[in-house]
Amino acid sequence: MDPRSSAQDVHRCDICETAIVQSYCDFCHVNLCIPCTGKHILDGYDKHKIVPFQERRSTLIHSKCEIHPDRNCEFQCEDCNNSFVCSSCMASKQHKGHNFVEVTEVYKAKKNDIKKDKKELENHISPTYEEIAFYLENQLASLDGGYEKLEITMSKQGEQWHREIDIIVNKMKTEISEIKVKHKELLQKHLNDIKQIQSLIKETLRALRKIEESTEVSPAIEYSSKIREFSKPPPKVQVSLPTFIPKPIDHEKLYTLFGHITPLSTATEEQLLSQNQPYTSDRELLDEPELVATIQTGHEKLRNVTCVSEDMIWTSGMANDIKCFNIKGTTLHTILTKSGSHPDDIAVDSDGNLLYSDSTTSRVYKVKSGQTEELIRLQGWKPVNLCVTSTGDLLVTMYNVKAQFKVVRYSGSTEKQTIQLNDEGKPLYSEDSSIKFITENRNHDICVADCGAGAVVVVNQNGKLRWRYTGHLSVTKNKTFKPRDITTDSQSCILTTDKENHCIHILEQNGQFLRYIDNCDLKDPTGLCVDNNDNLFVCEFFSGNLKKFKYLK
Repeated sequence: MDPRSSAQDVHRCDICETAIVQSYCDFCHVNLCIPCTGKHILDGYDKHKIVPFQERRSTLIHSKCEIHPDRNCEFQCEDCNNSFVCSSCMASKQHKGHNFVEVTEVYKAKKNDIKKDKKELENHISPTYEEIAFYLENQLASLDGGYEKLEITMSKQGEQWHREIDIIVNKMKTEISEIKVKHKELLQKHLNDIKQIQSLIKETLRALRKIEESTEVSPAIEYSSKIREFSKPPPKVQVSLPTFIPKPIDHEKLYTLFGHITPLSTATEEQLLSQNQPYTSDRELLDEPELVATIQTGHEKLRNVTCVSEDMIWTSGMANDIKCFNIKGTTLHTILTKSGSHPDDIAVDSDGNLLYSDSTTSRVYKVKSGQTEELIRLQGWKPVNLCVTSTGDLLVTMYNVKAQFKVVRYSGSTEKQTIQLNDEGKPLYSEDSSIKFITENRNHDICVADCGAGAVVVVNQNGKLRWRYTGHLSVTKNKTFKPRDITTDSQSCILTTDKENHCIHILEQNGQFLRYIDNCDLKDPTGLCVDNNDNLFVCEFFSGNLKKFKYLK
């Protein structure tokens, strides 16, 4: 059906409002029936443009020339800032030799631009703003709930502290009860000894009275004095009550021990996108790296380090404790592994929670609000080293009883990707249980320090081999290159420890050797990480020292 004749689409005259429209004034933009058309033009206004209704808005209405009022401005003068001119103006001396363009052509071009802009606004820009507004509205709607959960978590921590304090108080009360029993037994023993001597004295007094009253000679002569035996009483026993010495409450330390609140973080989409792009900078390496600080961790055989911030660092060694330090070397937190074995590796997720792998239980754990929970459980494979990616995924290196090795990407507890073989179906990494630390570069390359192969193996985010680095020829580094830990910095440089040669290799993102860090009294380097300010933290295996270096200008 023709929509112009359908009931719901019948157009009425704008003047009488009853008759069906037949014509249209293209200048006044008015719908007209036949009788009202005459009325509309009765005023003699010469600008009226009456056209059939189907051809409405087809007439171009030009402005009148200010100099020649009876003529329309159908041209623009390009030499006079595109001013509108009529044909008479074009022939005048004022515009002699000027260039002109027809207004109709400019109008059509502008109409096309307007159409494109309208389409862009309707189809892309406006929906984008609607999406952002919807996203922000959802954030605002969930804000109270999110903060309520945060407060609940803090309250649970408080309840846990109260329970722990009650346990401590009850334990101390039990200790006091046990001391009281011993105290009582000790006093009772001495009392019994005194009473026994008192009984002997009474018995002696009875014997003396009997002898004194008797006239028998023998008992008196045979009497031996007991005075010396009883004249020196036993020493008085003074047993002091135990005392409770309360430690003064250090409110600042107590606040730190209770937990920490991460600061409000705001990131625009542009910032997030820039983080996913290869990063280039003119920051140069220092001629001589500087040792900034040394932290004595107390770990036996220090192996792993990971940064929460420049002033909050987690460390672990060949024992079951994982320690958190500030840059001054003060211990902020200590976590014990659930299995009692040492962690294979540690990492921090995007929410600031500690993660650690335990090959003895074939699990990866998350420590959240002081509570340890299982994140990943493996069957037939043992997790070794960990890396949290820029997108929040977790990369886990693992091996099985057949000495096969692979890298697996997880989103939460869900497996997303496996990296194990090259394009020829051969293993990318040495097939053994030797240390294989892992990190992600800013260009999303996955870098593995394969100690067993004596190589750094780098694949792209799809798992395709990009390059391998097997060490740098040096007359001073004469021991076999066996990379231990590995990390990357803001320049997309790759840093890996070389424990046997007591140094660190720095490579650019395509595998080219740049330099060593080897002249800072560095001994047996193992674990390492770089914080957000490109400060380098390095573990010394045997000394248990964590050293902080500055190596970029």
